[in-house]
Amino acid sequence: MKSPNVKPPKLVKRFRIDDPDRFRLADFDCADTCELDLDKDDAKAILAADIARLAELQKRLYADGHWAVLVVLQGMDASGKDGVISHVMTGLNPQGCEVRAFKAPSEEELVHDFLWRTAIRLPERGRIGIFNRSHYEEVLVVRVHPEFLRRQKLPDKLEAKDIWDHRFKSIRTFERHLARNGVAVLKFFLHVSREEQRKRLLARLDEPHKRWKFSMGDVAERALWDKYMAAYEDMIRATSTEEAPWHVVPADNKPFARLVVAAALIEALEALDLEFPKIEGAALDELQKVRAALVAEGGGDHREAKKPPKQRVKGRIRARSAV
Repeated sequence: MKSPNVKPPKLVKRFRIDDPDRFRLADFDCADTCELDLDKDDAKAILAADIARLAELQKRLYADGHWAVLVVLQGMDASGKDGVISHVMTGLNPQGCEVRAFKAPSEEELVHDFLWRTAIRLPERGRIGIFNRSHYEEVLVVRVHPEFLRRQKLPDKLEAKDIWDHRFKSIRTFERHLARNGVAVLKFFLHVSREEQRKRLLARLDEPHKRWKFSMGDVAERALWDKYMAAYEDMIRATSTEEAPWHVVPADNKPFARLVVAAALIEALEALDLEFPKIEGAALDELQKVRAALVAEGGGDHREAKKPPKQRVKGRIRARSAV
């Protein structure tokens, strides 16, 4: 790639599922990079620019205070969910961003409906919430392991074959409710190939500093690969909506996957038309009085006010270029 400013056209649209009825997981190549020759340094430069933009948009989100953003990350073990969080979200202010990892449900969570444990952890207005796994585990892991339903203590008559369709409907309604109440929902399925997962699991075993990540459960779930792919396809078809679309992100190339997620986040945040609050009228008059008082405390010597306008403009331009 010749320039870090060059990006493939319609990068986000290519992987967003806008027509779920025609969706087939097999149509998406796990190794797709939109024909980009991803040089490591160029990929870092593009991501750095995107992170800077995300940081600016996060400030606007917080100051605007009318919207919340929910990012849902799903994928097989070793698909790169943690890497997306650590690399894409690295420039965000921790005070306005919270990550929730949903593993096996607790006893308290099991005695509530399946959406309860995620609903109580939704982000506040002005903040970004990241779900590392989510309510979708209930139509993925639980579907592949139907024995887990018994732990949820549902009435017997509700454990019918159409329970998954009912859960899909509940999820669509839940996410539509969020959208109607100022929560922008972005969902990413990190689509890693079985072969790439094999390599990553081997790396966890072969490299001492990665062994802590390995779980014997990863191998057991890998044996159920085809069942998981069928469950993911069905899930995406049933729950990719205009209010909360799925993005099927090729995840064999980690840098490219992170660029897709960052680009989708930027696009979604920019679409919210976020604004810094404007101070006008009496409130502005009051601030001017406070400013005058602070200047007076320094004997009227306010250096910033004495800078020539031309010099101040150049300073802003230099600062912007540095970013």
